[in-house]
Amino acid sequence: MEPHVGSLQEQALRRKERLKELRNKKSHGQEQDDEEPESKKAATENTEKKHRELRLRNYTPEDEELKERQVTKVKPASVEEKVKDQLEAANPEPIIEEVDLANLAPRKPDWDLKRDVAKKLEKLERRTQRAIAELIRDRLQGCEEELAGAVGEVGVDQEDSD
Repeated sequence: MEPHVGSLQEQALRRKERLKELRNKKSHGQEQDDEEPESKKAATENTEKKHRELRLRNYTPEDEELKERQVTKVKPASVEEKVKDQLEAANPEPIIEEVDLANLAPRKPDWDLKRDVAKKLEKLERRTQRAIAELIRDRLQGCEEELAGAVGEVGVDQEDSD
């Protein structure tokens, strides 16, 4: 801890010396300036020049000398062009040139039910066709018997009339 306390004391002494020098400068004026190194003089002159330059951006002066120091008004860049360029850059080009409409068309909501029931429907369709064929045969056989009976009656009637 001893070296730390010593360094703090040294720093305090340096600060006191700098403060004394600043007080002397203020009281004696430019006498101290002659004793300053040239690098410090150049730095202070640059800061003074910077402070002396007056730029008027928002104020329109009435004095002719101040009008010369007025900064010309700059129009802001158009945001629309920048936004348009960014939007164009953000839109990727389409990768697929040809689109198959069959793949894009939505399927009917019951397509999976039809797929599952298709096999059962085939069996029923065959049974239905057999049943229809049997009905037609029964009717034809019934018609043949009626025709035979009708022909037989007609034949009997003709024999009687001869």
